[in-house]
Amino acid sequence: MNSNNVIDNILSENNLQTNDVLNLLDTIHTKNTDYADFYFQSNYHETWVLENGIIKTGRYSIDNGVGIRIIKGEKTGFSYTNQLNIDSLIQSIKTARNILINDQNENNIIYYVNNNKIANIKKNVIQHVSTYSNQNPLTSFSEQQKIELLMQINKLARKIDTRIEEIIAVLSGTYEEILIMATDGTLSSDIRPLVQLSINVQISHNGKREQGRSGGGGRHGYEFFLNPSHTGETILINWIQEAVKMAINNISAIEAPAGSMPVVLKCGWAGILLHEAVGHGLEGDFNRYCTSAFTKNIGKQVASELCTVVDDGTVKNARGSLNIDDEGTPGQFNILIEKGILKKYMQDKLNAKLMNMAPTGNGRRESYSNLPMPRMTNTYMLAGESTEEEIISSVNYGIYASNFSGGQVDITSGKFVFSTSEAFLIEKGYITKPVKGVTLIGSGIEVMNQISMVANNLKLDTGIGTCMKNGQSLPVGVGQPTIKINQITIGGTA
Repeated sequence: MNSNNVIDNILSENNLQTNDVLNLLDTIHTKNTDYADFYFQSNYHETWVLENGIIKTGRYSIDNGVGIRIIKGEKTGFSYTNQLNIDSLIQSIKTARNILINDQNENNIIYYVNNNKIANIKKNVIQHVSTYSNQNPLTSFSEQQKIELLMQINKLARKIDTRIEEIIAVLSGTYEEILIMATDGTLSSDIRPLVQLSINVQISHNGKREQGRSGGGGRHGYEFFLNPSHTGETILINWIQEAVKMAINNISAIEAPAGSMPVVLKCGWAGILLHEAVGHGLEGDFNRYCTSAFTKNIGKQVASELCTVVDDGTVKNARGSLNIDDEGTPGQFNILIEKGILKKYMQDKLNAKLMNMAPTGNGRRESYSNLPMPRMTNTYMLAGESTEEEIISSVNYGIYASNFSGGQVDITSGKFVFSTSEAFLIEKGYITKPVKGVTLIGSGIEVMNQISMVANNLKLDTGIGTCMKNGQSLPVGVGQPTIKINQITIGGTA
């Protein structure tokens, strides 16, 4: 990525000079602070919604601004503005400093913003490997092509099953440019494309209604949805078939059994349980505050020795991938748990410094109006040596959980509750009847130690994950191979 392109698009178009911004950072740095950074962001977003053959919504938005963060010790002062000019930047700096220091002399500080003074900060242009292109997905399809894609979903889904009562499809795209300038010399930029398509179908039969969902996306243009899938059909057609198939399974499902029993988690999206029950507990801030079940456990056994868990911001075109994080640190492949031993936490710059650790490329924020904090990128478990067939055949009576709808986790205790959106009984080594109302109840460390088989079929999710933390939502990826949990509590309905 050539940072000059983003500098031109964000700074020059708003009559801001790079040297002026560096001079502002210079002034902040000499006034009793440890660190400061500017996070410039330019965001273009659109959403198209189809309901039952009618385009109900088409939205387009533009949001530009800058977040200014100043740090002293453990304290942070933060302010932001959507007015990209020198006066607004200086006013935001003063606001952030007053929050941090409450300096009575703040109004006497002179901020140099003329081109005659060369900034003292030594620019460190961060180099990185690009894991996605810099194309603008919003212009990759015409409006007519976007509408035709959604209409095709409605037409093809109803051909598969005439009992379909409702179809909702949502197509969205984002084009984002960011620029980070910091007192440690960081000068880094990124262009991030992102697309997503979600398909929701509802089938009605004999007075019963059930739903099926599918979809995905990543850091592509819209043409991605028309690429061939592993089945030979296009990705779009494959997702339509999966959504309808899930709804058909659910409408014939029986009530789920309850109690403690073996559970097999299908490869791919089932990794959301790993993300929620383990991943959040490995974020640096929770461990600095000693509020995670994994606190002070580095070097200790926290999972079955079959488990190696990573957070990987370098997966090509994946939804959670980052060339750089939102502090300018390059995206990285981090081994968090290796053969059951806890190796490291995910860190942003602030928590890494306070914990005497290195940043891991996990400093993320929803937008310029939010503070960065340690967040996951693509979190998944590495493959094992068993086959999925061997795992299923080893279960006499249990549950095969193939899709999840959501859940809740207590980070401090690690306890979680997760509901499936698609699950089946396993009887005498075979997957048999679909079941509904399956809820998995357990705690992260206990369940990780109950994993007895890991398959060789690692798969990432299709690109549907959005993570919420402290009110900020971010795109993430999850994944895992098929795994067997020896015993876990099922809150069934039978």
